[in-house]
Amino acid sequence: MADWNQPPDEERRMTPTGSGEQNQSSSSPVYGEAEPIAQPQTFTLRLPLSKPRAVWVLLALNIVIFAVPWLLARIGVRILGFPIDIFVQALGAKDNEAIFVYGQYYRLLSAMFLHAGILHIAFNGYALYSLGQEAERLYGTLRFLALYFISGLAGSVASYAFNASPGVGASGAIFGLIGGLSAFYYVSRKLLGEISRAQLGNLITVIMLNLFIGFSSPVIDNTAHIGGLIGGAVVGFLLAPRYAVDTRLFPPQIVKQDWPLAWPGTLVCLLGLIGLILVINPAM
Repeated sequence: MADWNQPPDEERRMTPTGSGEQNQSSSSPVYGEAEPIAQPQTFTLRLPLSKPRAVWVLLALNIVIFAVPWLLARIGVRILGFPIDIFVQALGAKDNEAIFVYGQYYRLLSAMFLHAGILHIAFNGYALYSLGQEAERLYGTLRFLALYFISGLAGSVASYAFNASPGVGASGAIFGLIGGLSAFYYVSRKLLGEISRAQLGNLITVIMLNLFIGFSSPVIDNTAHIGGLIGGAVVGFLLAPRYAVDTRLFPPQIVKQDWPLAWPGTLVCLLGLIGLILVINPAM
């Protein structure tokens, strides 16, 4: 929401003239008569937000893909001699050798839907629940999905380039949502004012805290986090809605403006990531 002050319409007063009295200009004061002081009008404006839909689908997919193999493994289901949850992770994890040697590039995306344990899915699920709803409201469903998947791919590509260990998790995409939200509030800083400054401060704090935790633990893939964060910030800047106040309407309204470079720039980013995948000599 934002406050918009509109100056009042100009008030004009005329003093009637009577017989035998001298005409008075409208700008001359009339003694003994109070002149009202015009007050500016204040309107509360609301951003045109979208209804979150895709975030619930993504959240459900992450939970089901983790929970079903995990529960089946608890009752002894095995595939090729391995517990089914371990088999599923081995089949879809980001594995540099499988990608580079055997061309299993799908792993760069499938790893986004796999998690290593209950705490892992719980943390990422809560982050997707809280950040995803806000991002989809602000960006809209289609732009939110582009932000999520391109950020997740950017995180996987960064991990593929710099981390030889196999990896799973939606953390790269979630860091991309943080980058995308930061980009939105930066783009909208003139319109939202103090709201943007406060949100940017909160997001920077979240980024620094999570990166510190990542660098403090050898089992956390911070390269994926940083890759997703950068990818989300770039794509988020491109796709962030550009809002303006339309004063031709009464009361004034916030309207969404299209930026011509939004989707072409996003396509260039996606093609750039695909190109990197093909030329990178990964950590092994």
